[in-house]
Amino acid sequence: MTDCLFCKIVAGKIPANEVYRDDDVVAFRDISPQAPKHLLIIPTEHVATLNDFDQAHQMVLGKMLLTAQKLAKAEGFADSGYRTVINCNQDGGQTVYHTHMHVLGGRAMKWPPG
Repeated sequence: MTDCLFCKIVAGKIPANEVYRDDDVVAFRDISPQAPKHLLIIPTEHVATLNDFDQAHQMVLGKMLLTAQKLAKAEGFADSGYRTVINCNQDGGQTVYHTHMHVLGGRAMKWPPG
């Protein structure tokens, strides 16, 4: 998708503070962090919302979660705890329509959020 911000990051056309990249996912620091540690993990394939995934995407969805775990350990907040969030569509709070997972840590998370 040519107008997608995250596709441009995957393609290297827009810089991001990347912390991880492989053939399936890219992870980078959020430019507007909501916690001391706020990472985004995106699939390299453009999939607009969580509703658009199907059985063929099981591996990449699992890889996103395992990447969150790996990065939380590497960043030093796995043991104290962290939150993973995938927003879906407008009422779910999605603002960029390329599925992405927020990984938030470095402080106690409140419930409900906000």
